[in-house]
Amino acid sequence: MPEEQVNARRRALARRCGAVVGARWFAVAVFTLILVNAALLGVETYSGLAAAWHHWLRLAEQVCMAAFTVEILLRLGAHADRPRDFLRDPWNVFDLAVVLCAFLPVVRENTTVLRLLRLARVLRTARFLPQLRIVLLAVVRSLPGTLSFLLVGALLLYMYAMVGWVFFGRHDPEHYGSIGRAALTLFLLMTLDGIGDAVHAGLDISRWSLLYYASYVLLASFVLVNVLIGVVITSLDEARELDRRQPPDGPLPPGPRTAEHPLLLRVETVRRALDDLEHDLARSAATAPPTAAAVPAPRPAAPDGTRTVRPYGTTVSPAVPVRQPPAPGT
Repeated sequence: MPEEQVNARRRALARRCGAVVGARWFAVAVFTLILVNAALLGVETYSGLAAAWHHWLRLAEQVCMAAFTVEILLRLGAHADRPRDFLRDPWNVFDLAVVLCAFLPVVRENTTVLRLLRLARVLRTARFLPQLRIVLLAVVRSLPGTLSFLLVGALLLYMYAMVGWVFFGRHDPEHYGSIGRAALTLFLLMTLDGIGDAVHAGLDISRWSLLYYASYVLLASFVLVNVLIGVVITSLDEARELDRRQPPDGPLPPGPRTAEHPLLLRVETVRRALDDLEHDLARSAATAPPTAAAVPAPRPAAPDGTRTVRPYGTTVSPAVPVRQPPAPGT
């Protein structure tokens, strides 16, 4: 089969699948299916209902699995003419991985892993909820900053735990008897829960305990927490900007979504027009008969045999020939 016909069929398949994927009823149906799958997963936690409706719950799970498979196939078909664009979207990769893993023999035999995969389907609601998608993207982008925050927090916790073990280890071995107990105690005090009792118990040991707890609360509960909040807010702003720049998945459907992306609609229209024009030119070149090369007609000679010369940029009538000047020495 010629390559042009294959490309034409791919474009036709992409248009048909894209029209289905971009329809509003399709998004509503998939969103409802995800909620039904989550409800079925919650019903299975009740042993009485799971035993009484085991057959129907199993059948409903198979129906949901088949529906999710059809949905991912339609999304793949919408990118038939540009398959690389499908893999560039992280949500498409996530959906494809969740659906494909359910068909693996090892996963299908393991009930726990299969339930975790079904639980992962609930995260797919972020595709249809823009605000939730932005929040999840912000969480992912804040991970590098969060790791740095955890490193600084662990260092601060270790230093104060060592100081607490030195000052309170003998008098309060239940909370500061070892570095591990001291770190656990300070980690719980980070939420300011029980800080009053800890301060009163420390004052019975030494007056310097007030400075110890005050500096720890100031650094751990206020400074570090505010730094973490700043990292999350910055990541949230970056996630909103990325979501605003990201083009929609598949062809743009008519309606309000098209009005939000007029430039993308024009680019999509121009791209389709160029594809159709290329296809028509290739088909015309394949069906047109070969033609002989055009040969320029000779210039008419003057009545006395002299050749007419047409200067550049002028128009000379053939009836008035222009004689060439005689050669020097003649």
